[in-house]
Amino acid sequence: MNSKIETQFKKEIEIAKQKMAKKDFELSFKHLERAHVIGQNYVSLHTISHYHMLRHGIFSGNIKEIIGQIIRLPLGILGSAIGIVPTGNTGGANVPMFKKMPIDNELKRIMQEDDSVGS
Repeated sequence: MNSKIETQFKKEIEIAKQKMAKKDFELSFKHLERAHVIGQNYVSLHTISHYHMLRHGIFSGNIKEIIGQIIRLPLGILGSAIGIVPTGNTGGANVPMFKKMPIDNELKRIMQEDDSVGS
């Protein structure tokens, strides 16, 4: 993993935590989705993103998100460990688990240095 990806991932998680502390759950989740897209090819980052999405579900009282993340946590670990992830998927319970999604152009630029990311 290159440092640009790790740095941006950590930035997105930190912003999400700050927004969640202010109860801005919508914006917090947007940053968690960005972190998920950036980190889904790496077991540790993928796991961290789903962990924070689970916390988000708990703090926002979103039962669907809590259940969705309990299911996604082990599947995400396995998927990134064996190199099978739905590229661009934002990781929340609001989207199908295995759906490939387009990657935002800004995130694509951040991720370009990494050969394991699909187009």
